Amino acid sequence: MLIYTAAVILAVFIAWLICRTQVWYDFDITYRILNFIEDHIIFFTGITIAAGWLVIFSLYVYKLLGFLDKIIVESEKLTAPESDQIRLPADLKGVQDELNNIRERAARDSAAAKEAEQRKNDLVVYLAHDLKTPLTSVIGYLSLMQDEPQISTELRAKYTGIALEKAGHLEELINEFFDITRFNLTHISLELENVNFTRLVEQTAFEFEPILKEKGLLWKLDIDKDTELLCDANKMERVLDNIIRNAVNYSYPNTEIALTLQKSNEEVVFSVKNKGRTISEEKLGRIFEQFYRLDTSRGTRSGGAGLGLAIAKEITELHGGTIKAESSDESVTFTVEIPM
Repeated sequence: MLIYTAAVILAVFIAWLICRTQVWYDFDITYRILNFIEDHIIFFTGITIAAGWLVIFSLYVYKLLGFLDKIIVESEKLTAPESDQIRLPADLKGVQDELNNIRERAARDSAAAKEAEQRKNDLVVYLAHDLKTPLTSVIGYLSLMQDEPQISTELRAKYTGIALEKAGHLEELINEFFDITRFNLTHISLELENVNFTRLVEQTAFEFEPILKEKGLLWKLDIDKDTELLCDANKMERVLDNIIRNAVNYSYPNTEIALTLQKSNEEVVFSVKNKGRTISEEKLGRIFEQFYRLDTSRGTRSGGAGLGLAIAKEITELHGGTIKAESSDESVTFTVEIPM
């Protein structure tokens, strides 16, 4: 519009100069017309500029509406991942690239959501199926004791012990159901307080002693004393429990589990290293996904619902920390770093 306005003014000035070089007569109709225009030069110039502006504005609006129509038509591909890439005119390359990026992200998110939902549904089916076995055993042994009141004390104690063991397994499976529900329907919130983190780590490790003895495992502890940390004690205990439990479940029998706690001026570093099958890079990249299990062929009792590490990651990040997993030479290390 500025260029057009300058061009009109220049054209008027040049026309005026040309007309000044001519000889005009009063009876010449052209002279009278040009003289009238000269007397109202501002009006005619303004009308010419305004008309040009209207034409230029209309052309660009038409072009813009054409772009919008193309964007609307191509945007329908955002919900059709199997369709071709979005194609727009060269002037809209930036918009085209952004729409294609959104389309690809939406496709990835949709696939990930479907996969997570499928894994969750599979786990619910597995857990529901696994509930039958311990429940049947509990009912069976309790029925035996009810139907045979005269059985020996030793046999009654044996039946009671088996029923109690199966009931404990049943409780674990039910807790996994609750974990799945809580993880999907609630947001984890923190209740921060100053905690003796050293004592929390030592207590959690001590609670695993019976399980370690059962599998022939040994602790190798390297824990800094009197480490204070501002955190949610209950939530951090769950992080420790999930990481240690994972190490116990996937350790080779009769090996050591190295548990380390170090503090600095800025952060607390907690790590667990166990001897076990090397985890591939592809699995390490997904190990903190919800409902992801390293070995889907293992029973739910040993493999878990695939929520422990995902929950540990969420709690750690809510504390402003990081959690990572490394694996090489038949060893697996989980490291948690929490700001002081």
